[in-house]
Amino acid sequence: MQPFNEKKLSSLSSQVLRALEKISPERGLHGSDLAQAVVNLSRLFTTARATLPLHYLDDPAHASAYLSYFLPVNLSKVQALLDELPWDRGVGASDRPMAVLDLGCGPGTGALALLDWLWLHGPEQAKSLSVLASDVSQAPLGDAMRLWEAYCRDVGIATSRLRCVEGNLEHPLKGDLGKQIVRGGPYDLIIIANALNELFSTAADPPVERAAVVGQLLPFLAPHGTIMIIEPALRQTARALHQLRNHLLKQSLCTAYSPCLHEEACPALDHPDDWCHEERPWQTPPAIAAIDRDAGFIKDALKFSYLLLRTDGRTIVTRNPQTFRVVSELREMKGEKRAWLCNETGRPEVGRLDRKASPHNEALDSWHRGAIVQIERIVRKERDGKISPVGRIESDAAVQIVRPV
Repeated sequence: MQPFNEKKLSSLSSQVLRALEKISPERGLHGSDLAQAVVNLSRLFTTARATLPLHYLDDPAHASAYLSYFLPVNLSKVQALLDELPWDRGVGASDRPMAVLDLGCGPGTGALALLDWLWLHGPEQAKSLSVLASDVSQAPLGDAMRLWEAYCRDVGIATSRLRCVEGNLEHPLKGDLGKQIVRGGPYDLIIIANALNELFSTAADPPVERAAVVGQLLPFLAPHGTIMIIEPALRQTARALHQLRNHLLKQSLCTAYSPCLHEEACPALDHPDDWCHEERPWQTPPAIAAIDRDAGFIKDALKFSYLLLRTDGRTIVTRNPQTFRVVSELREMKGEKRAWLCNETGRPEVGRLDRKASPHNEALDSWHRGAIVQIERIVRKERDGKISPVGRIESDAAVQIVRPV
């Protein structure tokens, strides 16, 4: 087991890197031209989101930038969450191929991430994997199939299946896509990565519309299946994801396996400047580092917001009021350390004065964003008739890291 003060470093496998190397040369952009295309697409994903075209991956420059830069990063995000999932599929499930639905798949980022993850963790499951992948554009689906086939040839898999179908994610159960979804279920995993935020952009209440899409998909989950939703770590997109979560949980359509440790309303929405996101260390591949140098970027961490939703009530840890998710970095202040936490009691700021450090609470020194921690007792002291907004951990209160990221 890794020490609690060391976050797991995500990295791309050599198999994925070889598959990307075989596909990338088909694109015409290199060097400064590729870096500029990455800058342009990054701007559309962030500050110029309102002008992002629906079929942006039909543009050759955007497709080249995505394949070379954004796909490797997003693939690692999917794999970081695959590490969190339970992989017991239930009675009788092992007798059938693993069925997966990858919606808004682009060039097959989620499908390739899962294929690679299974190959490294359980090759037999990789050989029996069956993925239905869909995107609004045909061009990225062609890239998805080429990447899948390149990976399978490289490792010698002849039996895994990828089916690609063009479809509208705003209405996933209509048309040919709907027929394919019904025919291919139930699904052990449904992946919607960096796609929901692009739907219903002109609707009066986009999170409600997006929640309805997820609600339509939940009945197609296998009994022990998971819906994995990944969104950008931007305040706008993350808060929209929190709102989507609230709509689904309020209707009791599902429960949150992770990152949430409760089904109450998201406390990050109580204040307009708050949002919840992950930031996990990443080993930058040389090709990405080269683009970073030309583009003036630094991609040494995976930043994203996410939800893992299930219908069986299973959760990443046993819930109780003393168990919290750390939702900020550990801040070292003058004479103390503090972090923001979250569970069913709310989103408290909790700290420990340096003079209160002890063997009982030394695990606090290793807190990091995303860690799940247990605190025996939090004290809120009264001063001048007012209760302190910062909870304190005393020297005799036990602190434990239940699960690091």
